[in-house]
Amino acid sequence: MTTTQTPVQARLEAVRERIARACDRYGRAPDSVTLVAVSKTQPADAVGEALGAGQRHFGENYVQEGIAKIESFNASTGLVWHFIGPIQSNKTRAIARNFQWVHTIDRDKVARRLSDQRDQGMPPLCVCLEVNISGELSKSGVVPSDLPALAESVATLPGLYLRGLMAIPEPTTDEVLSRRRFAQLRELLDSLNQLGHKMDTLSMGMTTDMEAAIAEGATLVRIGTAIFGERK
Repeated sequence: MTTTQTPVQARLEAVRERIARACDRYGRAPDSVTLVAVSKTQPADAVGEALGAGQRHFGENYVQEGIAKIESFNASTGLVWHFIGPIQSNKTRAIARNFQWVHTIDRDKVARRLSDQRDQGMPPLCVCLEVNISGELSKSGVVPSDLPALAESVATLPGLYLRGLMAIPEPTTDEVLSRRRFAQLRELLDSLNQLGHKMDTLSMGMTTDMEAAIAEGATLVRIGTAIFGERK
């Protein structure tokens, strides 16, 4: 019997196909790229539809909204929740206790609070350092010149597991520029690993530029609109 897909499930399948085609085009193993479905502002029902189609990684930008969804699906096994929004100091405890990943660490103070507030019985929180790769004044993220010092500090924190780097370059239709920005992030990760770090994650690429990100080594792509449609 044929099961009818919901619109969310159909779009999710289309995104998976885009990722597979990009991996094939650029010589990447299909399982080397993990899809994080960005479910911010989307209702729990939409998350449930994606879950029903086998999606397991979800990204949230807002702490309370994210926690509400985490609690709604806490009986579902194998779900991984990524916090991908700006981090306010008064929200670090809630983030540390409810999420498995944080992509947006850009200062030492926040990293230390997350580490201190991670419950000792929980595994270390997987984290990425957010880099302002485009040099935009309106963007958060550590500037590349300050990245080595931040990485060295975060790597020593017992409640955190430094996995890699994250960036949101400026929007552009220029694929050459887009790839250049993502290549910069990959080169920064390589440079840090040459200093002794063992990072394995590049969180980069969204709905409009995921192919360029995959071409340059993305291991996590954060896709919202292409799966869930326009934000509610």
